[in-house]
Amino acid sequence: MRRIPAGKFHRYSGWSFKDYFVHLDITLKDLIFGNIIGFFGFVFGIFTAFFRLIKKSSRPDIIFLKGGYVCLPVGLIARLFRIPYIIHESDVVAGLANRLLMRKAKKVAFGMPLTEDILEKHPNYVWTGIPVGSEFKPVSPAKQLSLKKAFSFNAEKPLVVITGGSQGSENLNEATRQILPELLKFTSVGLVAGRKHYENMVDLKKYENWEKASLESNFRMWEFNTTMNELMGAADVVVSRAGATTIAEMASLKKATILVPFERLPGGHQVKNAERLEQAKAALVIKDADMMADPNKLLEEIRHLVKSPRLRADMADCLAKEARSDAAKRLAEIILEEA
Repeated sequence: MRRIPAGKFHRYSGWSFKDYFVHLDITLKDLIFGNIIGFFGFVFGIFTAFFRLIKKSSRPDIIFLKGGYVCLPVGLIARLFRIPYIIHESDVVAGLANRLLMRKAKKVAFGMPLTEDILEKHPNYVWTGIPVGSEFKPVSPAKQLSLKKAFSFNAEKPLVVITGGSQGSENLNEATRQILPELLKFTSVGLVAGRKHYENMVDLKKYENWEKASLESNFRMWEFNTTMNELMGAADVVVSRAGATTIAEMASLKKATILVPFERLPGGHQVKNAERLEQAKAALVIKDADMMADPNKLLEEIRHLVKSPRLRADMADCLAKEARSDAAKRLAEIILEEA
């Protein structure tokens, strides 16, 4: 394996001119110093990719690009040397790096379904889905009860799992802190606080009461859970950010989902992912700003979904249609065909 550096250019969706002065710490750290470092990383990546690919004897037959900005130096040099490449875009809308590379790509594989008019307009576009681990698959009702017991929850009680991903979400954590006492009146709660924010949430451990190795409070919190497929498999409702891979995992598990997209990301791709699923009746969506202004909005959406088994089942069915179990195989076939 040989590494090629890259540089990330920080941008925030939906910011007004005033926001750059209101959030001065972010402006200085990310948007100024971060982008200076990103520029030099990008230039270094261009030179590295050039010298790695300049020898014809070491050029690949085809290049597979997956990962946004990290692929840009390689993609640009591949175009220079006329090396064919394939792109995989997970989100509903392509990021800046992929938009710069898509026009010359042999194929552009999308994680989200494409409409017929888009496919007709762009013959090199194809829907492959997003590859996820084979462990992410629907569980039977009996297996779900077993998983609840394995995590020490009451098997007869609904379970809501709240996660902001491996690093966590400060806003989701804080909203959970505000509504947790009310949540525990009608459901069990599992919170994955994330490596980045766990230390700020340890006070919630007071709700995690054990009696002789038995969980009495029906609340558990983790920094990170290494068996997310089992934890989400045990859940009746999952509350999450709207990253494409997380959505694909929940679709593969066939779970009723509430999405709280992170609104500041460049291009607003999490917002657009969530909007796409809301239109398909595959998820409930709450704006991050609305949740922070009134955490009870999240509480009421959870309560509504927990108390509506038919709605949960319908949403889960719709979300499952967004997944492709053969995504990895289809991508491999496309790469081999084009090579």
